[in-house]
Amino acid sequence: MSNHSFVIEGQQAQEAAPGDILELAGAEAHHAVTVKRVTAGEHLDLLDGKGLRLTVEVTATAKDLLSVKVLRRTEEAISDHPVTLVQALSKGDRDLQAVESGVELGVLAVRPWQAERSIVRWNAAKVDKAMAKWRAQVRSAQKQSRRAYEPEVLAPLGSKELAKTIAADVANGALVLVLHEQAENSVAERVISWLPRAHAGQEVIVIVGPEGGISDTELQSFIDAGAHAALLGQHVLRASTAGPAALVLIRHLIGEI
Repeated sequence: MSNHSFVIEGQQAQEAAPGDILELAGAEAHHAVTVKRVTAGEHLDLLDGKGLRLTVEVTATAKDLLSVKVLRRTEEAISDHPVTLVQALSKGDRDLQAVESGVELGVLAVRPWQAERSIVRWNAAKVDKAMAKWRAQVRSAQKQSRRAYEPEVLAPLGSKELAKTIAADVANGALVLVLHEQAENSVAERVISWLPRAHAGQEVIVIVGPEGGISDTELQSFIDAGAHAALLGQHVLRASTAGPAALVLIRHLIGEI
């Protein structure tokens, strides 16, 4: 069984070496001691969200304090082709379901997209609270899946701003795929044709529309910016499942699954 994982932040994580004694305080320590009920002698993983994994042994616990001894320090490599999920806002928290599954399956960044047909709308008063909810979902999924990297939650965009971002990403060598049921080429075909000319660090960006689908105007503007429409199987998937399904396929073709 893999170790329970908790987030560690600050300078002590960067300087930690095997044999060091660290103290974890605050919400993470409270969660470990009170919720997970860890006890002395247990092994845990402490993650900094940037690729560092500290495997530790618990030496002592208090209400909001966890003392541990560092057993092993591991710096995990980032993907050669990181995947970003651009997820349209969707009702019933289906967007958050997609984000949660995407994090568990290896996405490295997520971006909220206010699509034309999104039923959920983020006005200025809602943005900060909604973004905090997305970040909390990302961190929870990161810890649940024991990932050393915490995916970044990128700033929300409308369709016009997203088209501009696509153009910049394509100029940097990214493969941008818009999942669409009327596309002629599959996700697999697009990825396979891109990989031989891709360089390390160049990413794949997957765009998933809302329940009502991507409008013709949006699709054309994304294609004009350099994106490719891509088909994911024979059936139309929910907003909550399309992105994670594409992610599994893409990471398999990249050689990471």
